Amino acid sequence: MNATPTVYDVAERSGVSIATVSRVYRSPDSVRASTRERVLAAARELGYVPSGSARGLASRSTGVLGLCFPDYSDPDATADDADAMLYSDQIIRGMERAARRHGYALLIAASLRGGPASLVAKVAGQVDGFAVMARTVSTEELEVISRRRPVVMLAGPREGGDSLDHLDHIEAANEDGQRELTRHLIEDHGLRRLAYVGTAEESPDVEARFRGFRQACRAAGVETADEPALLVGMMTQAEGARAADLLCDRPGERPEAFVFANDQMAVGALHALERRGLKVPDDVAVTGFDGIPLSRMVRPALTTVCQPMVRMGEEATELLVQRLSGEQSGEPVSLMLPVSVARRASCGCRHAPETSAVPRPPVTLRTASAPSGRER
Repeated sequence: MNATPTVYDVAERSGVSIATVSRVYRSPDSVRASTRERVLAAARELGYVPSGSARGLASRSTGVLGLCFPDYSDPDATADDADAMLYSDQIIRGMERAARRHGYALLIAASLRGGPASLVAKVAGQVDGFAVMARTVSTEELEVISRRRPVVMLAGPREGGDSLDHLDHIEAANEDGQRELTRHLIEDHGLRRLAYVGTAEESPDVEARFRGFRQACRAAGVETADEPALLVGMMTQAEGARAADLLCDRPGERPEAFVFANDQMAVGALHALERRGLKVPDDVAVTGFDGIPLSRMVRPALTTVCQPMVRMGEEATELLVQRLSGEQSGEPVSLMLPVSVARRASCGCRHAPETSAVPRPPVTLRTASAPSGRER
């Protein structure tokens, strides 16, 4: 056959309906094994590859879920670090794992600054459900998209009082995590001069982390300003290194700890401090936030707050699938996922295991506000 085989050809060759062919690829367990094998054999003989448009003919669906997130890639990462899994990679991993379990594919779009305005709309037009990182897509675009398909917001606080408060929403306990990590530095290590490094860009997650930092400082009677010690343009390794240099060169006493809003900046700071001949944690402690795999690979291993990034992706998929199947309806769902503190060498916990992001004992700060109803 010169023409590309279609779902019609597979249905005719195997003697079943188009809907049955669709179910074989979408929900194989719903089709009898003998029928499933007959359809797959016909597809192999014809060289048929299922497509979203073909599945849509039978079910008005594409069999694809979408994810849109900011481009978190670090252009300044070293060659050794360039391939390290970042925050968004872990969310993708979770979404893809759960999507595959439900018979869906995953379409991913990284939102580039200054990129085409139609990118999000183009992705949304090719999927059954859509997950999007907070502040990645304009409110106007999301409002339009959510009229046609389910949308789950990831990270950041729920957008209260506006047109997006009807969307499902998943976030991590950022404020709680940073408060517990800061408390650990103050009470367990006796550190008092702490410098928090955030971002000049609007970020609800980072704002929540700074609130947690201030709460812990004030509860311990540690003087702290109303603003971070330093704001950077992008939360990359290069900016973290620059921040460490700036804080070390400021007149007056050097801070006893640099508290970074994410792991990428903290890793950059470790490199900068090593170049300056300063020892971590003897001369200054360094902490991050996120718990990306790179945080436990650097030396000294990075003390950080570990977000359940893979679980966040899995929960996003589960919510979308439940909405699409009608299992979940009515009021929007809000999930607050727990975080944990990994105490490692960069803060002075020399005897803590450096190869695991799971603290010992684990510090669970807040459980999900709405149970998923699934076994973990």
